[in-house]
Amino acid sequence: MKSAYLVLQRLMLATSIVLLLTLPAMAQAPAPTAPAATAAAAADAAPSAAAKLDSGDTAWMLTSTALVLMMTIPGLALFYGGMVRKMNVLATVMQSFAVTCLVTVLWVVIGYSFAFTAGSPFLGGTSRLLLFGMTVDSVNDLAKTIPESVYMTFQMTFAIITPALICGAFADRMKFSALLWFIGLWSVCVYAPIAHFVWGPDGFLNGAGVLDFAGGTVVHINSGVAGLVAALVMGRRRGFAVEPMPPHNLVLSVIGASLLWVGWFGFNAGSAVAANGNAGMAMAVTQIATATAALAWMFAEWVVKGKPSVLGIISGAIAGLVAITPASGFVDPRGALIIGIAAGVICYWGTTGLKHAMRYDDSLDAFGVHGVGGTVGAILTGVFAVAWVGGEGKSGLIDGNPHQVIIQLYGVVVTIVYDVIASLILLKLVDATVGLRVDAEVEREGLDLALHGEAVQ
Repeated sequence: MKSAYLVLQRLMLATSIVLLLTLPAMAQAPAPTAPAATAAAAADAAPSAAAKLDSGDTAWMLTSTALVLMMTIPGLALFYGGMVRKMNVLATVMQSFAVTCLVTVLWVVIGYSFAFTAGSPFLGGTSRLLLFGMTVDSVNDLAKTIPESVYMTFQMTFAIITPALICGAFADRMKFSALLWFIGLWSVCVYAPIAHFVWGPDGFLNGAGVLDFAGGTVVHINSGVAGLVAALVMGRRRGFAVEPMPPHNLVLSVIGASLLWVGWFGFNAGSAVAANGNAGMAMAVTQIATATAALAWMFAEWVVKGKPSVLGIISGAIAGLVAITPASGFVDPRGALIIGIAAGVICYWGTTGLKHAMRYDDSLDAFGVHGVGGTVGAILTGVFAVAWVGGEGKSGLIDGNPHQVIIQLYGVVVTIVYDVIASLILLKLVDATVGLRVDAEVEREGLDLALHGEAVQ
């Protein structure tokens, strides 16, 4: 663990140096127009009287919202639930369900207002606390053709799945009470601010031109890095690397991965916030990158281990979905193919070589897939973004704007630094109050009976 902490300290030092070096370049560079998914960086997030609701856009966004919610319950619940040992399967699916309920309430009370109203470059305002002022006719200027209630709920589903992803990193060993405290605080103190940085109407990363169409930084790097910090703070599971810990039921994981794949079309294509060509291209590149990454992971594992596994191909598909997320509104099919190949191979290394070298216990590879895959996707967005998507100023390296790669690196570094510091503080706070980890006996016997009084027969 000391070596892992040393690596973490060096990572924080290196990222801080990179951040300091990139700030002058950011100050000199013209900022591209904000992404179509979040629209108008300079616009206020208050209701617009001039907005005209579009029934087609509204119908698509209602569908997308349901698809993204399906990603957490039942998608992620089954995906994670199938990968843990039988004695912890109920505790694992309970985490996804409970996070859905908890974050829904927090989003209504404070999260939405902090993330998606105008306030400052670092945090939104208080005009929508408890959704005050939201009516059937109100809109958010980030989505002028759909009711604000639909936009709020769509963004709520993103706020739900992000902390739910973190749970995979500390599966089998966190107290349920600690989970509720940590996820609740993290949702308000980490997710909402970073969402505002990148997508808020006056967020500073939005204004700097960071491209994140559907959540490469906000969702995946954010959750993956928080998961890594949690895994390091809590330490390894008892018996890790000594006794086998095979998945309980890979059929459940395949079903969960399949639901995630289908739901991801709402995640990415829905981020166009309209039923238009941008949504269509986002859907196409999502399918292409996902299938390509699944094959890339499968073949990489086949070469290294001699056999292609079921867990490998579904993990590769999730890696492809993660990596294409920030790029989905900005790249063409050729870019999607390359992003898919890179995601499959690099995330396979992230869950094997990197994990073994750093010797941390990321139970279900939240960091290896989401943290690594989100970083790959965010950077490659700066390479493959094309000018014809979203208008002038969207091009990347291959389309004549090499500076976009630097902007993307800047967004990645800011997200990692803030996430590491804030998550570490919250974990230490929860550990000092209610305690993070279950007792040794509970961990050996299983969380299902000890925490919830139930067991899978």
